[in-house]
Amino acid sequence: MQVNLYQCGLQQFEEWNAFVAQSKNGTFLFDRRFMDYHADRFQDYSLMFYDEDRLLAVMPANVDGDSLITHGGLTYGGLVMSPGIRAAQVCELFRNLNDVLRLQGFHRVVYKAVPWIYHQQPAEEDLYALTSVCHAHLTIRDISSVIVGDRKMHFSGSRKDGIRKAHKKGLEVRESTDYAAFWQILNDNLTAKYGVRPVHSVAELELLHGRFPDQIRLYMVFDGETPLGGTVLFLTPQVLHTQYISATPEGKATGAIDLLFDHLIHQVYSDYCYIDFGKSTTSDSADLNENLIFQKEGFGARAVCYDTYEWEL
Repeated sequence: MQVNLYQCGLQQFEEWNAFVAQSKNGTFLFDRRFMDYHADRFQDYSLMFYDEDRLLAVMPANVDGDSLITHGGLTYGGLVMSPGIRAAQVCELFRNLNDVLRLQGFHRVVYKAVPWIYHQQPAEEDLYALTSVCHAHLTIRDISSVIVGDRKMHFSGSRKDGIRKAHKKGLEVRESTDYAAFWQILNDNLTAKYGVRPVHSVAELELLHGRFPDQIRLYMVFDGETPLGGTVLFLTPQVLHTQYISATPEGKATGAIDLLFDHLIHQVYSDYCYIDFGKSTTSDSADLNENLIFQKEGFGARAVCYDTYEWEL
């Protein structure tokens, strides 16, 4: 079998999106309408792999100097595969990839694997090929916190106390489209605690919600009509991912976030396979934010790792 590799261009975007939608480990983050919202920040080098005229896999990627990154603008990336692809084909695919990248002057690949919870079918053929073909090594291991939908653990005492405070205060959880109000709460928090701004601007959040209204949702906690906090959710076929979580000082004092996730976990999205609270590590996985992960673990979430591999060409 000969695997042919092509760089994805504008004319292939529809084919790319249709493939991602039926793949065994793709999510809407790999849809070109999502990937390209920040196209000005990354030199795209996304790849498509064919066996003759049959598309086997795609790989979101960008160029950074003499390195190929999969993908610098995404939380996870790597090879997005067809349901029928086989391990031997994936190994051949990586041999072909390495040969082509060497010819084109690349010296390194940084590979951000899709975490297994996002796989709709087993999809770790790439991890086998990384070691057997590419001799890659693990360079970054970030820790995320995940709830298994049909084996939910009890909330901790502190989270239950927060829920009681919120009920006593009469707070209410509602879905919202007021991304500007939430973004202001989020920005104030990040600026005060870390001196940074959110990854997405409010305009980008509104743009992406407009493109993916069913997959990107905002829930907020209100005291009357005053927003006290909220979360932006990214919904994939079997994983609910909390992209952002934030509350005002009053919201923190009155248990707004505890009430919010009690409502989402046990009512609105109680049938989801996994609820992923995202990473609690900084500085390329070196530093664990213990306060942040403590809060997530209080909701019954436990560790799933996001791994990044590298190999030299």
